This record gives sequence, C-alpha cells and structure tokens, in this order.
Amino acid sequence: MKHDLTQMTAGQLGKLYAKAKASPVEAMKAVLARSEKLNPILNAFCKVDAEAALAAARASERRWKKGKALSAIDGVPVSIKELVRVKGWPASMGSKLTDKTPSDDDAPAVARLREAGAIVFAQSTSSEFGHKGVTDTPLNGVTRNPWNTAMTPGGSSGGAGAAVAAGLGPLAIGTDGGGSVRIPSSFNGLVGLKATYGRVPNWPPTLNGDFSNTGPMGRTALDCALMMNAIARPDPRDPTQLPEDGTDYAKALKHKPKKKPRVAFLLRMSEHPLDLEVAAMVTKAARQVEKLGCAVEEVDAPPYSHAEAGKSFLTQWLTNSARLLDLYPQARHGEFDPNLLAGAKAARERYTAQDLVNAFAIRREMSVAWNLFFEKYDFLLTPTVAVQPFPVLRNAPDGLDGKPNMAWSPYTATFNLTRHPAASVPCGLSSGGLPVGLQIVAGHFKDAQVLALAGAYADEHPLDFPVLPETR
Repeated sequence: MKHDLTQMTAGQLGKLYAKAKASPVEAMKAVLARSEKLNPILNAFCKVDAEAALAAARASERRWKKGKALSAIDGVPVSIKELVRVKGWPASMGSKLTDKTPSDDDAPAVARLREAGAIVFAQSTSSEFGHKGVTDTPLNGVTRNPWNTAMTPGGSSGGAGAAVAAGLGPLAIGTDGGGSVRIPSSFNGLVGLKATYGRVPNWPPTLNGDFSNTGPMGRTALDCALMMNAIARPDPRDPTQLPEDGTDYAKALKHKPKKKPRVAFLLRMSEHPLDLEVAAMVTKAARQVEKLGCAVEEVDAPPYSHAEAGKSFLTQWLTNSARLLDLYPQARHGEFDPNLLAGAKAARERYTAQDLVNAFAIRREMSVAWNLFFEKYDFLLTPTVAVQPFPVLRNAPDGLDGKPNMAWSPYTATFNLTRHPAASVPCGLSSGGLPVGLQIVAGHFKDAQVLALAGAYADEHPLDFPVLPETR
C-alpha cells in the first residue's frame, strides 16, 4: 500500500523507516514537494533549506539501513520558528529591522533535534518578535490557516501551526510567551505543549525573559513526546534550565495513574466574552475526560483577581517590548508592525518603575494561589482560546458590539506568569469546520502527565486533517 508520507505523524514515519517501508529521503522529498505547492498559499515558511534537508535525509537513510538510527525521530522533517536560532539561517524575528546575518550557532532545542537525527528543513513564520497572537508581519506578509485560508492560524507560532496541519512536516518548534504555542495549536487542530519553565532550555535570552518557552507542536501527543525526549535536556547557555530528570515522555503516555485523577474544569477565567460553540465543545470535552477515569469537578478560579493578573502580564510584556525603541534607530521605527510600535510607545508613557514592581508582586501572589490549587487538583481543564479562528489581517476578532474583542485569549498567559505546564489538545471541529482546543494544565514538573492526559483524550477523539484543493 502506498502511503502519503506528508500525512504521516512522526511516530508513524519512524515505524515505516524501521520496517524499510519508507525512507527519510522519500519523506523529505514529499514534504518539499507539498511545501512548494502550498507555501505560496499559506505562507507558513519564510525559508526552506531543501539542499541541506536532502543531504540530512540521505545520512539518516544510511543510519536506518544499518540499524543505527539515532532516535525514533531520526529522519523526520521538523520546522523551526523564526524566533529560534538555526545555524546558517538569519534570526529574522519576523522584523525588517533585524540583522539578517546568518546565525553562527543553533539554539538548544535545534541542537538537540539534530543530535536525534531530525531534519531541520524550514523556518516558520511568526508575528514580529512574537508580540501578538496572530501571524502577519511587514517582513513576511500574512500567514493563513489551512482549515480555511481566509482565517488566521493564530500566533505567534502561526507558521508552525499551519505547516503541521497542512502536512508540511509532522513536527514543529514554536515558542510560547503568552500562549504562542497553544493558540495556534488550538486554531490548527494540533497538540502543543508549553512545559514547566526551564524544562526546555532557551538561548539566546528572549525579549520577554522568563515568560518565553520553546515547545513542541505536532498532530499527536506522541509526536510531542518524541520531541520532548530530544529537547528537554539541560544546556549551559540557559541559567534557568532545570536539571535532567530522566523522563521518557513517550513511555509516560502509557502510564496509568495509581489513583483516580482529580480534574478541575474552569469554563471562564473572569467575565470575558466566550464563543458559545467553544463553550459547548469544551464542556463536552470535560465530560469525555471524565469517561477516561478522571473525577471532573467544575470550579471557580483561585482567589486572586484575574484582572490584576492580566495587568501584571501586560505591564511586563509591554515594558519588555519598549526596549525595542532603544535597540533600533528611531528613524526606522516606522518599519515595525504598527501594533508592536503602539504597544512599545504606550509602555513608555504609561508605566513607572513602581508599576513594574507591583506587577512582579502580583505574579508571585498568583503563582502561590495556583500552586495551592494544584495541591488539591491533579489537572485543570479550560478552553485554550475563547473564540474560533477569525479572519486574517485582524489583531482581534469582532465582539458582539462590533468593536475588537481584545479579551479573546484569556486562558493562556496566566500559566506563563506562573510557569506551570500547559498543553492544547483538539476537541473537535466547530459547525464552520474550524478546530477548537482544550487546554490541560497541571502543577510544576508534571509535563509528562499533561501530555499523557492530552494523548489519552486525543486518541479517543482524532481529527481528520484538511486536504487543500490545490493538492487533490
């Protein structure tokens, strides 16, 4: 039987390679051919390094033939978000202003993936400096959602999300400073993980400091687990790294808990707008999680002000963005994304040093509140995003009043503040055929458990990914 290698998961490709039923060269050629057809439509990639990818595929093929594969993802194509350093590629950051000199070293996650034999073949698009939850930039233009190309794939790892959903490589590395792995995972029907802060080392330091996480995105929890086995290793360039704990994330997917997990279900973080269909689908998903052997209880948020938490996040985020005004000459500030420039300027005018100190204090208080919450509950379920994918070229969807709904993503940034692990897993398609995500959160260092629950749910409720008309 002839396999469409572009529709195989990383786990499936590894099994085909091991049985000599497909080769890394065949898979890489298929992904490159599909990318050539679809990337002009989706704009998921700003760079494709075909020659180097095929050379790496041939080396992988030789290893598999000798029975010396480096890992289960040896020979599997992986794209890397343009905010993450790749040796020989420019660190463009989605910006016209950055130095486009090729990088002289790989970021930790990229280095670890190469060591595992994965084929780093493309650079995926991001919003400029990852500053917003959709993906369009003055540098690269608009990135589109393969489920409906009139819609955004989310962001800021929108290119990564669109690529995996469209069959342009089964694996992708994204970054998540306020939801930028989980939002596009929700909007594209993927599993995406923001691990406990420090579990996946970061280098060089990002604009948004210890909000930012590097994370895996794939069609299955197993694919994310296989990536975590490679990238969740210490790197001396990250002073906030966690020590290696020996977790085999793929094996952990099969682990059965000794006791019935206690799961909290939180439909709203506060009085923010919530799409009725998203609410219904996520509520149904919570009931389905209960059928997996969990005790699910609907709860309220911990006793802290969600509005204060949002203020803390925004104060720190925009203050960080304001550094760009000093890093690049004022004469070129007009080349920034207008949304990024407006936020950076507003931070200069709005926030004092005392505001920043207060933001840090709120972050500590809410982190304690959530730590105590996870003493009582093993997991938390929420929607990943409060809305369905919305049209491109908008920074926010329209609200019921016709004005932009700026509270469309209230669930994700909280756990960047608190540093807890959180994943998005698809919980079906809306009546309009668009993916909706369920967010799963747990206490610190329970990254494998979060992926295991995501996998248990996703295995029972798989998605059929879109075949775009141009490839039929």
